Parts: sequence; C-alpha cells; structure tokens
Amino acid sequence: MKSTIFPAILLLATLSGCATTAHYVNPDQDQTVVMGLDYKDFENAAGQAIDEMMASPLLVHPQASQGGRYVMAVSTMINDTTQRIDTDQLTKKIRVRLLQSGKFITTTAFGANGPEDAMTQQVRQLSKSSLVKRSSVKKNGTVIAPDYSLSGKIIQRNNRVDRRTQQADYYFQLTLTNLENGLAYWEGEYPIIKRGDNRTVTW
Repeated sequence: MKSTIFPAILLLATLSGCATTAHYVNPDQDQTVVMGLDYKDFENAAGQAIDEMMASPLLVHPQASQGGRYVMAVSTMINDTTQRIDTDQLTKKIRVRLLQSGKFITTTAFGANGPEDAMTQQVRQLSKSSLVKRSSVKKNGTVIAPDYSLSGKIIQRNNRVDRRTQQADYYFQLTLTNLENGLAYWEGEYPIIKRGDNRTVTW
C-alpha cells in the first residue's frame, strides 16, 4: 500500500508546484524584455506595417467607395534568425488587420509554395464523383487571382558590445508587390535592437 501511495502524493505535489509558478500575462502591462523575439516584437512590427499600408495612396482601390478591395497572396517569408520562428506570427497579424480595414482580402488558393488551402482545387475534382450532385460542384473560371503579393524577411545580427554586454539586431523587412507590373508598391523595414548580458541566449 505504501509503495503506491507515495508516488501518487509525489505526483500531486509536483503538479501543484508547477501550477503555482505559472500566471497569465497582460500584454498591455508586460514590461519583460527577452533577447529573442517575442509576441510584442511581432505585434509592433505588424502594427507599424499596417499603419503604413493604410496610409499609402498607392494602395487605395479605385472602387473603394463601392467596397472594392485588392486581393493579396502571401509569398515567401524568410526566417534568417537563429530562432525557430513560424512566420505566420507576423503575416497572420497583417492579414487580419488588412481584412478588417476593408482594403485587402487574402487569397488562400495561391502561394509561393502552393495553396495555403488546397480545398479550392480539390472541390472542383468532385465533378468526377458519382456521390456528389454535379450542380453543387464549384465551377472552374471563378477563382480570383491576386493583385498583390506580400513577401519579406526577418534578419538577426548579434554583436558584442563589451565583455559583459551583447546586442541583438533584428530587422523585419516587408514588400508588397503589384503583380500586374512586378513593381514594389510598398516596402517597410522595422529594426528592433536589444542589449543584454552575454550569458543570455537569443534562441
């Protein structure tokens, strides 16, 4: 009996101990700074990019007063840092805010590495299925091609300031390309500089 009770008590103590070390963070009051990139950095970079896009006269749809919106595809977003970053942390924030603004809508049928959502293509193959009502199958020639492509790069450069201090330079670089002519209609670069103890890692 003792041999089974003791491990159970130990497990409960461990779990309760873990629970007391965690707490929720209020983003509006969070002043913690880490050497690596965190949610505040992505929020700040995305916020600056969106504000600039919204203010650009080149990105005003000619039929904006009638609800006209440009269609944007997400292209390559390169992670040139020492950290394992999901670049959707940046692009998703931009996409959501642009959609809410009414200026852009994002296509998931096209992307640099194939469609984000392959279902647009797959449902059209159902016309060959005997189980599916043919009139309900989505037709070819109805998918909207993108007007703009969002691409970018996240760069990290580490430098030693002195024997005790290191500096991590991060750059969020973004480009919005007009796919009609291949010209960059908007570009933005957002540096984030952090300094800390040499013993602090950035990944």
